[in-house]
Amino acid sequence: MQDIDAKGITDTVIEQMATTPDPRLREIMEAAVRHLHAFARETNLTPDEWLKGIAFMTAVGQACTPYRQEFILLSDVIGLSRLVNVMHDAKGREAAGTETSLLGPFFREGAPQIELGGSLVTIAHAPEIMIYGQVTDTAGRGVPHAQMDVWQTNAEGHYDLQAHDPSVMDMRGQLRTDENGRFHFRTVKPLGYSIPMDGPVGDLVKRQARHGYRPAHIHVLISAPEHRELVTALYFAGDAHVDSDTVFGVSQSLVISPRDDLPDAPVPGMPSIRYDFTLSRDTDGAGGRVGSDPSKLVPGRVGSDPSKLMPAG
Repeated sequence: MQDIDAKGITDTVIEQMATTPDPRLREIMEAAVRHLHAFARETNLTPDEWLKGIAFMTAVGQACTPYRQEFILLSDVIGLSRLVNVMHDAKGREAAGTETSLLGPFFREGAPQIELGGSLVTIAHAPEIMIYGQVTDTAGRGVPHAQMDVWQTNAEGHYDLQAHDPSVMDMRGQLRTDENGRFHFRTVKPLGYSIPMDGPVGDLVKRQARHGYRPAHIHVLISAPEHRELVTALYFAGDAHVDSDTVFGVSQSLVISPRDDLPDAPVPGMPSIRYDFTLSRDTDGAGGRVGSDPSKLVPGRVGSDPSKLMPAG
């Protein structure tokens, strides 16, 4: 037995974890211990402060349900989700594609299928707009039959999980591009919104005197064989918070604005947005989703085996 001081404890813990068979798990946990211990030393963390931190993380976990993912929200508001996205963009692909953005805590699997030209809107409260364009590879060739998942808030700034009974799906849909990679669908202009402020993450944002708002945007998830899955979003110019997104998701290349004079618009005169998405070639098989359908992360449900939530190398 040896005496352990404030510096020696780090090496002692890492030495004991050195028997971890999974090399990637060992690497991640060693780095986590080093940085967490350094954080505690740098801030001279007190027992009372650490207990408050534990209480906060406990509350974050308790706020998670099959329809709400408070930990993803926490990752978003501290910029960790964006950091992981940026690092993911920089590796594992041969050439740059469309910039990524956040999947967010409101993604749901199994959205209804819509035909090209169909509408995301089930419960309409505003005039429609058209979104159209082409999905291409990095050489400019159209990607045929790529699958697109699209979801957004309604014109009042609410996702379906907030506005309706959770069994109702609205403002979301799945469609496939045509043989040339082209697509078009109808929707309504979304409204910017505040992140959920009624939980522990919202309390933290309030204590930091942050506004907590996201600019109006439309989420897009695109997949096709042999291409890296694209998780991105289109952000509306002119929104009051487009330059101060509380989850840091906006990139200039993703900012758009509807126009009613686009010469190739599928419906002349309808306010329309043309945006072409570029898929990079998949070279490492790594997924790009910093987020998940909330129901998949609840223990005891399909796809939520806790043993599979830690990277295995």
